[in-house]
Amino acid sequence: MIKKINHIGIAVASLDAQIPFYRDILGFKNLGTEEIPDQKVKVAMFEVGEVKIELLEPTSQDSPIAKFIEKKGDGIHHIAYETDGIISEIKHMEDSEIQMLDKTARDGAHGTKIAFLHPKSSGRVLTEICQPGI
Repeated sequence: MIKKINHIGIAVASLDAQIPFYRDILGFKNLGTEEIPDQKVKVAMFEVGEVKIELLEPTSQDSPIAKFIEKKGDGIHHIAYETDGIISEIKHMEDSEIQMLDKTARDGAHGTKIAFLHPKSSGRVLTEICQPGI
C-alpha cells in the first residue's frame, strides 16, 4: 500500500551548482550525496518536512538523466511514492495492467528498493515506488 510521497526527483546538470540553493537559500536539511553507478547518476538528498527532494546529476552522457536534461533541460524528473511492501506493490501494478519499467525491485539511493512505472500508465508522469531501508 502506498503510504505517502517519499521524494520528488529533480534532474540537474550540476549538483555543485544547485546544492547551495536548496541548502543555503531554502534551508533544507542536506541528507548527503552518493553515486549510484548502475544508474549512472550522483544524487543529493534534502529533507523538507516529511518529503525529500532528490537532485540527480548524470555521471555519463548515456545515462537516462543526461538524456532527460538534453531533451528537456533541468527540472522535475519523477515523483516517488513510499510503500512498505514494494514486491506486493509491483505485483498489484502488474495485476492492474500498469506498464512497469522495472518488473523487480532494484537498489536505489540511501538504501531504498525502487521500481518505476512507465509514464504512459501514470498520466505521463514518471512514477517511482520505493521502500526505504530493506
